Amino acid sequence: MIDLRSDTVTRPSSGMLEFMMKTSVGDMIFGEDPAVNELEHMVADMFGMDAALFCPSGTMTNQIAIKAHTRPGDEVICSRMAHIYQFEAGGVAFNSGASVALIDSEDGTFTAEDVREHIHDPEDWHKAYTRLVEVENTVNRGAGACWDFNELRRIRELCDSRQLGYHLDGARIFNAMTTDGRKPAEYGALFDSISICLSKGLGAPVGSLLIGNRDIIQQGIRLRKVLGGAMRQAGYIAAAGIYALKNNISRMTDDHRNAASLADALHQCSLTEKVNYGGTNMVIFTLKPGMSAIEFLEKIRAKGILALKTGERSIRMVTHLDVSDGQVTKACEILASL
Repeated sequence: MIDLRSDTVTRPSSGMLEFMMKTSVGDMIFGEDPAVNELEHMVADMFGMDAALFCPSGTMTNQIAIKAHTRPGDEVICSRMAHIYQFEAGGVAFNSGASVALIDSEDGTFTAEDVREHIHDPEDWHKAYTRLVEVENTVNRGAGACWDFNELRRIRELCDSRQLGYHLDGARIFNAMTTDGRKPAEYGALFDSISICLSKGLGAPVGSLLIGNRDIIQQGIRLRKVLGGAMRQAGYIAAAGIYALKNNISRMTDDHRNAASLADALHQCSLTEKVNYGGTNMVIFTLKPGMSAIEFLEKIRAKGILALKTGERSIRMVTHLDVSDGQVTKACEILASL
């Protein structure tokens, strides 16, 4: 099967498995796991931030960040497409007691002016207190759309002027940097906290990190415990993250090139109405009336391709390190012929 459902389906390579098995481990809670410590220092240094916190998932790192930035009754400004709103099980409300102010846009990005329009007057006792702005780069629901870095700077300036926190859900930030050419330290200089995922395009089996200033990470240590994310001999999975960061960033250009090829093939497909390609490793397309996503998925599954339903007539395809150039060529031939 050519599995294009998600970049989360990757499996550790033989090199990664060998690296994991050779690592030294200790008790992470006692601060004695050398691989976890190395990974946290490596990522904090990479982004030029004070410290990092290793967690099991990106949902956990996002939820820890939101809780650290807010108090119950506060409001978080984000896109309606944001992962923290769409795919984290209502965690903003459940874990932080916060509400969300949603910004609508075509691809999940927005402007500083959009943010300004959603900030409540702190003297208006009828409104939730605006406390945090959250952005996601790249945007999952936006077909892997990449933010305009200068717009992110303008939002930073607005956050500073209004004393708002600024959090980046950077689950696929390395895909974004592969496209925009920015360095990790440039993103680290913009945000108060950043979540990065190791188990998507980087190819590790599990794990995410929250990066931020010492205050946020100190709060994060306690919050990770509250959420059940404190692990013991976690060095084996931390080692996978170290290997991924050292070996799997530069190859992301292959995934982007393959996704662009899929987008071209889908434009040729007689069953598609609209194709969205954000310039990274994702394509989301809408089918013409009369063809449901379920029917289309059954049709391509019979030909050896897996993809993900995102709506009644919409489907997502994601390229990753476990899909070869040859498999993508074959998938393109099949899609273009439908």
